[in-house]
Parts: sequence; structure tokens; C-alpha cells
Amino acid sequence: MRMGTEFWVAHVAKAKLEVLPASEYARRHEISVAALYYWQRKLKVANDTPQAGLKRAKPSRASKFVALRVVDSAAERACRCTLVLASGMRLEISALPSAEWVTALVRATPVAQEAR
Repeated sequence: MRMGTEFWVAHVAKAKLEVLPASEYARRHEISVAALYYWQRKLKVANDTPQAGLKRAKPSRASKFVALRVVDSAAERACRCTLVLASGMRLEISALPSAEWVTALVRATPVAQEAR
């Protein structure tokens, strides 16, 4: 089955966001790991190649922003759990998150990174 560029652009982007090895991502999504690696290289080369007449921009540092979903409903605003991080960040969520989620959040905060 031949899949187009859009298919692979989407999978390469999703695989990059996952905390899994590419081989595990490919297995879970029932795609060829060899094809995933091929398209990762192909799209990286395409993105690294400057277009004619354009200066190449300096590579930017990885973003420290995390995706956030905001819901404005009375039921969702009735928070039952508040986390206050060492950095002073305050998070109000509707349920107690898993220990793995809290650990990943603490490791992702700037204060935690400075302590390492």
C-alpha cells in the first residue's frame, strides 16, 4: 500500500511528540518502521535545505511550551486538585493525576532542570 507525503508528514510529526522509540510508535500504528525512519530522514533533509534566494534561519531552541486544553464550563471549572510547583506555577485540575504525569511535569519545569 502506497501512502502519500501528507500521511508520512503527519506520522513523523506525531512520532516526534511521542515519548516512545520510533520502532514502538510504528508498531502501535501498524506502519513500517523502516518507512518511518526513511520519511524522518527525507523530511529532515527537505526542511534543512534552504530554498533558492532565501537565507537560512538560525536553528531555534526547542520550545518549552506544552500543549494545553482549556475548557470553559462550570463542571470543568470546579477543580478538585491544585498543584503548586516549586517554580510558583499553580495548576488546578479536576482530578488527581497519575504519579507518572506529575513526575514528567516536575522534570519539565525550569526549576527541576536547574537542580539536576
